[in-house]
Amino acid sequence: MDIADIATREYVEVDADERLSKVRSIFEHENPRGVIVTNDGGYTGVITQQQLLQSHVEDDTKAGAMVKAAPKVERTADIRDVARMLVEGGTKVAPVFEGDGLWGIVTADAILDAVVDNLDVLTVEQIYTDNIVTVTEDTHIGRAINLLRENGISRLPVVNEDGRLSGMVTTHDIVDVAVRTMSKATEGDRAGDIDRILDLPVYDEMSSPVVTIDLEDTVDEAVELMFEYGYSGLVVTPEYDDSMPAGILTKTDILRALSYTEEEHMDVQITNIDLLDTITRDDIRQSIEQVVQKYQQMSVQHAHVRFQKHREKLRGTPLIQCQIRLRTNRGQVAGSGEGYGAESGFRVALDKLERNVIEMKGMRSDEQYRGQLLRKLDEL
Repeated sequence: MDIADIATREYVEVDADERLSKVRSIFEHENPRGVIVTNDGGYTGVITQQQLLQSHVEDDTKAGAMVKAAPKVERTADIRDVARMLVEGGTKVAPVFEGDGLWGIVTADAILDAVVDNLDVLTVEQIYTDNIVTVTEDTHIGRAINLLRENGISRLPVVNEDGRLSGMVTTHDIVDVAVRTMSKATEGDRAGDIDRILDLPVYDEMSSPVVTIDLEDTVDEAVELMFEYGYSGLVVTPEYDDSMPAGILTKTDILRALSYTEEEHMDVQITNIDLLDTITRDDIRQSIEQVVQKYQQMSVQHAHVRFQKHREKLRGTPLIQCQIRLRTNRGQVAGSGEGYGAESGFRVALDKLERNVIEMKGMRSDEQYRGQLLRKLDEL
């Protein structure tokens, strides 16, 4: 399927000289997946809602200062290739070009809607993320914002004192309360209002009850739920208890699954690939393969490497957080770390991944030993 079948010319466009207050208003009233920024009619980039949340840029700042690069898609591009481009670009929207001219946009939702009928062959358990970040009901909004930023995520399940699911807080919820509060404030009141927002407990702004999906459910069922409720992710729970969070399934997870390939080498996908400096995709793949080979019983079905840039710098080199996640026949295994530059961050994360792989190997050996021991005991 070509992307021309699902791309649209209906998109929100702002000039690079437009104030960010206008962009924030667009997200509040129109709730688009992203805003296309142009300069003298030519494409410049996109602005997403998550970018606005993660920044402390003033309303008077021009939109051009917040532009994020997004992959340029040709109208004839294959849908699987575009899914990969969105994942690796860390975006849910991309401009579609016909020749050198901006023709329209394609969104993650449009891709998922086009393929939803074919997703019944996948189960949630095959593609969900089990590394879940949660907050409690009394966690302050300020802390939630930091967790969203530090982990590069857009939603946080909220649990009660028993660890059971009681709600969900998302970037959209936080942007919504911030916009509502700031629109009521005069200029002199703003500093105090910001402090009050940050001190609010997430309980006051979370959505409840939470829509969940079972591990055993199929992915097409998950997509239908996301579309029905307008969510970008669902909390995953075991079939026997829908109040105990086991993980998260997002539209990005599903897009990533769409772009899995049957390559001779390990399939590695990289989010925010533009942050690579002194290291290449091939270097990353070979390094991960070397770690995996230390545990011969592990068959890696997919590897995902995510880079995230922080504001801190050392002699001009930004601090980069790297997360490596492997989906294997033995379950999920991950490693994360930080360093100045993508290669440094990757090496720290790779070291952590290796330790976790070796630990998994040891646990498997222990399980085999226990099994042998129990069999011997049964023979007595």
